[in-house]
Amino acid sequence: MPRAAAAVPVSAPVAADTLGVRLKHARMVKQLTLKALALQAGCSESMLSKLEGGHATPSLATLHKIALALSTNVGALVSGPETNASPVQRANKRPTTEFPTSGRHKSIMLERVIVPGAGQLLQSDIHVIEPLASSDEQISHAGEELGYVIEGELELTLGEERYVLQAGDSFYFPSTVPHSYRNPGKTVTRVLWTNTPPTF
Repeated sequence: MPRAAAAVPVSAPVAADTLGVRLKHARMVKQLTLKALALQAGCSESMLSKLEGGHATPSLATLHKIALALSTNVGALVSGPETNASPVQRANKRPTTEFPTSGRHKSIMLERVIVPGAGQLLQSDIHVIEPLASSDEQISHAGEELGYVIEGELELTLGEERYVLQAGDSFYFPSTVPHSYRNPGKTVTRVLWTNTPPTF
């Protein structure tokens, strides 16, 4: 029986200009200068200026740090206020968001299992990780995370510990543990990843 996920829609990278507008709006709502936000997010003021101007696209890890500094999440910054009235999300209609990584021409795409919405306690995405792509650096935040490797190979780093997972393996950890991941294999890795509260 073929798997339903085969009908995944073609993804589009994060629209830099739309993201820039949302970033600037969120920063102004928080009444932060570029310099103040850069300090809180641990990135350069010039990088933030490029992002707000739509002249650059951040990595998933960088955008996560900026979102934390703005008291929001990545989903709110890249997806906007879109809501899904239906409790059902069809496999061929899942919204997708693509993020660049430090590897040359590598990316991580998130398929939205749950469309981000205000007030949600759970977030669930399928992380589609190209061969040798990684989340770049460890992050930590409040919450809990669990995942299930649908296909491929996942190298999960929690603090100083490194685990290699295969299709069918699962994981759970408190989000306060610094974490990162990569695809060490030669084929695409797909991981069903759920966390609370919403982070991405």
